[in-house]
Amino acid sequence: MLLNRDTAEGIANGSITLVLRRWDAPRAKAGGTQRTVAGTIRVDDVAEYPGGYRVTAAQARAAGYPSAAAAQRELDRRPARHTYAIAVSYLAPDERPELAAEDDLSADDVRAITARLDRWDAATEPWTRRYLELVAANDAVRAPDLAARLGLDVPRFKRRVRQLKSLGLTISLDVGYRLSPRGRAYLRMTAAGR
Repeated sequence: MLLNRDTAEGIANGSITLVLRRWDAPRAKAGGTQRTVAGTIRVDDVAEYPGGYRVTAAQARAAGYPSAAAAQRELDRRPARHTYAIAVSYLAPDERPELAAEDDLSADDVRAITARLDRWDAATEPWTRRYLELVAANDAVRAPDLAARLGLDVPRFKRRVRQLKSLGLTISLDVGYRLSPRGRAYLRMTAAGR
């Protein structure tokens, strides 16, 4: 479920407690969490309605719209088989920026990061170190350009970079990515062991 900055911040400050979506199949489930630019949110409940469902004024207000008509106009832009009213709440701040800034890694930190990267590599193909080195050498280069260098589709490339970001190793920029201080420290410490 993609959330824009205004919606994510509204959830974080409590002014938005509902997200309205039109999908052919559910993409959120109760109990799930999602990281956003404003922190981690929790999906508290998911109510499914027919695609032609008309939202109520209360639902529109809870979703941050000034009126039911405004919410309905937005929903009607995306016809789908179902309308979903997703109850959400703020769970916690995003820990990744603080994690990414940490460049004083212990041997245990390096082992833990290495173990996670090794698991990801074993599940698909060896890619994690290649991505880290690519990002390190190509600061602020557009994701489509980096994906093309690897011969990958952009969505898969971005998913993998988000995995690295979840460990605090990369930082997303307005355009492209940058290796975080944690990522640079990890590469520096593991290069000595190769």
